[in-house]
Amino acid sequence: MKERLIGLIKTYILFVCIFILQKPLFILYYSSLYANTSWTDTFQVIWNGLPLDLSLAGYLTAIPGLLFIASAWTLSSTLRRIWNGYYLFISILLAVIFIVDLGLYEYWGFRLDATPLFYFFSSPKDALASISIWQVMGGIVAMILYASLLYVIFLWIQRGIWRRMKLPYRRLSVSGVMLLLTGLLFIPIRGGFTVSTMNTGKVYFSPNLRLNHAAINPAFSLMESLSKQKDFGKQYRFMEPAQADELMKKLADPMVLDSAAAIPDTLRTALFKTERPNVILVILESFSSRLMSTLGGEPDIAIQMDSLAKGGVLFTNFYANSFRTDRGLVAILSGYPAQPTTSIMKYPRKTQNLPAIAGSLRNAGYQTKYYYGGDADFTNMRSYLMSSGFDAIVSDEDFPVSERLSKWGAHDHLVFNRLLEDLKAEATDSVATDNARPFFRTLQTSSSHEPFEVPYRRLANDRLNAFAYTDSCVGDFVKRFRELPQWKNTVMVLVPDHVGAYPEYLDNMTISRYQVPLLLVGGAISKPRRIDIYGSQHDIAATLLAQLSLPHQEFMFSKDMLNPASPHFAFFAVPDAFGMVTPDNQLIFNCEANAVALDEGSTKGKNLLPGKAYLQKLYDDIAKR
Repeated sequence: MKERLIGLIKTYILFVCIFILQKPLFILYYSSLYANTSWTDTFQVIWNGLPLDLSLAGYLTAIPGLLFIASAWTLSSTLRRIWNGYYLFISILLAVIFIVDLGLYEYWGFRLDATPLFYFFSSPKDALASISIWQVMGGIVAMILYASLLYVIFLWIQRGIWRRMKLPYRRLSVSGVMLLLTGLLFIPIRGGFTVSTMNTGKVYFSPNLRLNHAAINPAFSLMESLSKQKDFGKQYRFMEPAQADELMKKLADPMVLDSAAAIPDTLRTALFKTERPNVILVILESFSSRLMSTLGGEPDIAIQMDSLAKGGVLFTNFYANSFRTDRGLVAILSGYPAQPTTSIMKYPRKTQNLPAIAGSLRNAGYQTKYYYGGDADFTNMRSYLMSSGFDAIVSDEDFPVSERLSKWGAHDHLVFNRLLEDLKAEATDSVATDNARPFFRTLQTSSSHEPFEVPYRRLANDRLNAFAYTDSCVGDFVKRFRELPQWKNTVMVLVPDHVGAYPEYLDNMTISRYQVPLLLVGGAISKPRRIDIYGSQHDIAATLLAQLSLPHQEFMFSKDMLNPASPHFAFFAVPDAFGMVTPDNQLIFNCEANAVALDEGSTKGKNLLPGKAYLQKLYDDIAKR
């Protein structure tokens, strides 16, 4: 028993050590890219990359765990050959992955995933066309040497364990204990007991994308990518590319088509008093237009939002882009529409190439910070946020354990309190140093989500009470923020991530599934307005940046809703369906059934072809990123 237990632990630790040592080797190989990296940075890379290493070590130790169980019944030469064969396979596999990743990173700019495999197997000649025969030979030699070194180490460890093992008297007991211990590998494989499972985004820790890349385990990155890889360029081929291109020209913002395009001053709608106000973006978990009486919804629920709407800018025909937070965040923050078959947030290599409001504002001199009371590693969120331009992220780990009382982490009022305290401190610092930079702060709520357990009771219905609680947090924050000096030069943008929980039993094929409020308030708002123009979450980016007189041509799918020359429509997507809404046609198309699910308005069917072209061009763009 003892020998097998020690052997299992040694095997697991050996895998972890191999992965840890690969990180400084990677940094050393790319010393020119990491010229300013200190030893503390390298330690941070190793430490933050450890979760992926522990997870992958768990996967690779599972087979030896089963072999240790088999060794309780036989110590035959056949078992030993199986054992040696496994270590030979793993040695070659890890060597190939590490060396290929090392060679490709300079060209690809991201750690190894399934993309090179796709190119190689689809066209080996073209895949190897850009490298010399000497580079290929050097890579092969490096793989052989590294694989040989790993195999020798594995054999040395295994032979030491094998010599001490004997057939036990209580085989069933030993087998049961070893099976239990092998099963415990599920904990590091999954990444603990949090809501999020292990993903490459968990290692992102720095605004420096290179350091984040160094922390990634390439074998894990490849494994994750293979489990999700799809050929996006072949999906949703509704029409010939030329026809899709022509239709897309009518759906794009004028600045995307022509970066020199400008709105005449006589037609410009200015919402703000100043050109560079502070911006606070509040993303409300699961909120719906049905929660606000000012939008024709039910009374006495979001009473604070209803009150704020009277003095702010309210968009009355606004739509969520999809049905889940990961889709909504990318739509809001990057102006990028959601996709029916996937979530682009699952692909860090693709999201790092997306434009983002945070990045645009940071380039314009804004300070950027993200606040969330939950797990920032959920669905690769951390990697997306860090690569999109946020300098820092406040998440559940930044709150004491005593305040993480919700399944999702810290309750909303605590997150708002944290933001308010930071704003107070920044107000004091700016007065003392006379160096006030504009700021961009994003706060994502989480309490209005199942199981709807909130520290508040005003309504009998748990769902509605949870929304009322988050609404009260918004109202309390605004009330206290008004007393700070930053209020007069701040715009607060309030928008849900998606509709959820209420109304209950939502149908994806109904328009009300996507209707959400977009509300702008703050001391920098010029005057109250109700705007009836149609738009979606991914239009926030272009609209906001245009109001700040900043370019937005990078956001090819985002439209300035206040530009009269822009096309005005809402677009949304859910699993295998999309919708396009204009004043004269509300249409939802079920792609799986290849049929129109809903078609209403005075010009029925008008949005079908444009909607198909839009989705086809979206997948063309995903395939290229």
